[in-house]
This record gives sequence, structure tokens and C-alpha cells, in this order.
Amino acid sequence: MDIAVAAVHESIAAQMPSADCIVYRERRLSWRDVSQRTRRLANYLLDHGFGCHTERHLLAPHQSGQDHLAIYLHNGNEYLEAMLGAFKARVAPVNINYRYTATELRYLLEDSQATAIIVHSRFVPVLAEAIGPTSSVRLILQVADESHQPLMPGAVWYEDALAAGSAEPVRATPSPDDLYILYTGGTTGMPKGVLWRNGDARVACFSGSETALAPVVDQPSAARRWLTPAPFMHGSGHWAAFTSWMSGGPIIIPWRTQHLDPDDVLRTCAEERVAVLCIVGDAMARPLITQLKTKTYRLNNLTVLVSGGAPLSFNVKAALHELLPTVMIIDGLGSSESGGHASAIRTRGSTIDGGFPLKPGAEILSADLTRVLPPTNSEVGWLAKQGRIALGYLGDAARSAATFPTIGGVRYVVPGDRASHRGDGTFTLYGRDSTTINSGGEKIFAEEVEAAVLRCPLVEDCVVAGRPSTRWGSEVVAIVQLDPAVTSAHDQVVDEIIRIATEHIARYKLPKQIIVVDRIARSDVGKADYRWAARVAAHGSPR
Repeated sequence: MDIAVAAVHESIAAQMPSADCIVYRERRLSWRDVSQRTRRLANYLLDHGFGCHTERHLLAPHQSGQDHLAIYLHNGNEYLEAMLGAFKARVAPVNINYRYTATELRYLLEDSQATAIIVHSRFVPVLAEAIGPTSSVRLILQVADESHQPLMPGAVWYEDALAAGSAEPVRATPSPDDLYILYTGGTTGMPKGVLWRNGDARVACFSGSETALAPVVDQPSAARRWLTPAPFMHGSGHWAAFTSWMSGGPIIIPWRTQHLDPDDVLRTCAEERVAVLCIVGDAMARPLITQLKTKTYRLNNLTVLVSGGAPLSFNVKAALHELLPTVMIIDGLGSSESGGHASAIRTRGSTIDGGFPLKPGAEILSADLTRVLPPTNSEVGWLAKQGRIALGYLGDAARSAATFPTIGGVRYVVPGDRASHRGDGTFTLYGRDSTTINSGGEKIFAEEVEAAVLRCPLVEDCVVAGRPSTRWGSEVVAIVQLDPAVTSAHDQVVDEIIRIATEHIARYKLPKQIIVVDRIARSDVGKADYRWAARVAAHGSPR
């Protein structure tokens, strides 16, 4: 069923207007509150000439006919209100990485064709430097924060804009054809704006129903209370929030939003009776594990821990099962271009490192992208998906055509992950082709080597990169962050890492060097920075 995201939220708000919708610090906003606040924002945008100017069917997949609202905020109710209010006004929301310098921000604002922006006060100095005389931005709404930064010249306070907008139903009618724009993190290249029909994103990214307008949720349910410490500026963060909403549940936001505070996260889970905790890989899981070992929390309602955006390693999943024996762990696999691609459920006692089941619409394509590989074919190909997938990349027809090929009359998305069938209805994921290392004529997948190295209990974190080699062309280098308790000599640590890794990968895949660093560089949501890793591999040395 093709339904706009905004229509689902309005339907749920009508069913249970007084139930929690957003809980953040002292604010407990009901579905009625959020419905009215986002209507006010939408009507304010419409009153100032923002909206949809060219309908989707008149445009190429890489084009937009809408105004774009850049969201330059830390987590908070305003972030989610900005997205939903934009959807209601038929304006496309655009996520902004608040870590960017003025130069990087200028690039993204220009590339995204943003015509409006909502910004936290603390980011105003960078924004002022980034916006030039030719900027397309013609409306700035500023959200007050602890920085007490004064109002930017020409800007309007966010709450004043809401007060000026009407809380009556929005006069525009949101369409499932309207855009949702998700900018990639840029860890392997320049950030790209992925264009989604929001009707497709509702299902593929936000886990909305294929068949119903909205779930029947006339009463709040403790099973639908979600919390994520992931920044909403990344897809994994706001996907979790909208997934909770699409099921009729509230999103709980930890008090601290500028960094991960494990005590704050776990305490909030306990106080707010959170049922689903959504994190991103080992980088978030390890601090939570450390905290759970030092302090007891009443997590009776916590039933599911979801990891998306970055994998959980074998040892981390085992530790979580020991500390939270009744909690089900879900490994989620997806991409900015495909949405949710696959998931694997692990419970205590189950096979922790099994493959991912193939979901309907998911396929493995041949290496030359000419055919679909049957489940009996174990050759390494490309993980792909058909059905509800993104349209393309904003302003880039060539890259859109390359990433979204048509094979046998079917349009697929091929985000760049390599995979192979296991013969039992599941598949093995090897990782991004962009991080593949060609060594001695063999393709070695960085993420496969990382998983093997992380089997060693001495290793807390790992990223693998290639570097030039006169003998092999390229060679594998593992950059590791050791457990703080490790006191062994360097050579003993290296020997133990190699010994354990040898049990899980072929010898030709083993690192030719292991470089120990104090901390692995990762994004705010735990994704490895492979450009940093390549520099360390080329110029670093063992400690």
C-alpha cells in the first residue's frame, strides 16, 4: 500500500492523542503535541512559499521538484519535528552532519540545493561562515540551546516560527511520491544525496506496513518503546525513531546528545521502561557492556537490542548475551540506497555468527551484473535488492544508473557489498567492494579479516586496510585497539591475534602487519573511517 509517512503519523495521533510520542529530558510530548507542532511548522513553511513545485512523475530519478530543508541539529524533539513537518509541507528533509567544517558544510548545502535550514544555536558560527552570497538558503530557523548564541542575522527563532504557524490541518496533501533525502556519511568518498520516495522509505527504511495505513494502536504498548543513542543526523538514528513511530510507539531520547554516555543510556532505558534499544555496532556496544559490568540497572522491559549500520562482532554478541540473557539481539543489514536489506535474530544459545537470511526482494547478482545467482551457486557476487529501493543520487544521473542497474527487466540497487549463498537460504556478507584488498591476485575483504581479528579477546576494536607491496601488489594491514587490561608484550599480542585469526580465515588473508593504536577512528555512529585506516597503514608503525 502506497502511503505518505505524514499520513501514518496523523492516523496514529488520531487514535491515541494523549500517549507519549517523544520523550526528551523534561519534555514529554504526546502524539497530539507532535501532530500540532509539526502542522505549525508545515504551515509556516507553506506560508513562506516552500513546498512541492514539480510533481515526481515529471522528473528523472535523480531530480527533485521540491524545496529542501537542511536539518543541522543535535538529537532532540526538534530534529524529528523538522523531518515530519517537512513531509507535511511537501518539503524534502536533508540530514546535515554537525561535525562538518564550514568548507564541508558549504559543499553539502550547495550539493543538496537546500533552500531552508533549521540550526541549533551552537552551530551558527560555522553556518555563518558556510553561507555565501550565492547560497540558495532563504530561510533560517534557529533552535535555542545551552550555548546562548544570539539569533543569527536574518534568522527566526524556531519556537517563534511555530507560534506563527497554524495548528490546523495542513492545506497541502503529502504524497508518497514526495522525497526523503538521506546524505551518506562520506567515509569512502564525498557525501551523496540518496533520493527516496517517502512512501518507499516508510516501508524499506522505517519498517512501516506494506498493507495498512497504520497499526491499530488505540492504547499505548510497553513493547513499542524505543530508544537510540545514535545521532539523528545519520540514517541509523532517525530510522530507529521513525520505526518506533510507524509501530505506534514513542521514541525515547537520552539526556546527553553530544556524546555517548552509557550510564545515561541505560538509566534512561530503566526509567522509561524501554523495550527496544537500537545501537550501531561494537563502538556503541562495548561502552554499554563495560557499564553493565559495573552497575546494575532494572531493565525488565528490555526485550530487543538492535544493531544496524555497523556489525556486532562475535565476542561482543557473546558478552551481551551473558549480561542480558533474556534479550534478543537483531543484527540489521542495510544501506542508504536499499533501506533494510536483511536481519538475523540471535538469542542466547543460538549460533551467534550464522549467515543472514535472504528477505523477499533480496538477491545475489553475478560479479559481472548480468544474472541472478541461484541459492545453489556459491560464487561471490553482489548483494542486491529490488522492489522498494531508492530512486537515485541527487543531481547525478551517471552514478544513479550505475548503482541502480536493470537486469532482466528488473530494477535493482547494488550498494557495493559482496556476498555469496551458503546453500541453506542464508548468505555470507564479505563487506564493501570499496574496501577490498587485491593481494597476490586474491581478493581479500577487509571486513572478513576484521571479524577474524576481533575473535581475539585481547582486541577491543579493529579496522583493516591495504597498502602497496612490492611483492603482493597490496598487502593486508590490521590496525587494532587493545583491551585496556592487556599487559602482554607486543610480540606476544601479535602472535595471539594471528593464532586466533588463523582459525577463521585462510592464511593468505592474514595481516602482514598489525599496528596498535590508542583508538580506532570511527564516525559518530561507529562506522570505520577507511581513509584514516589507509593513512595509518601506509605510514604507521607498531607501538
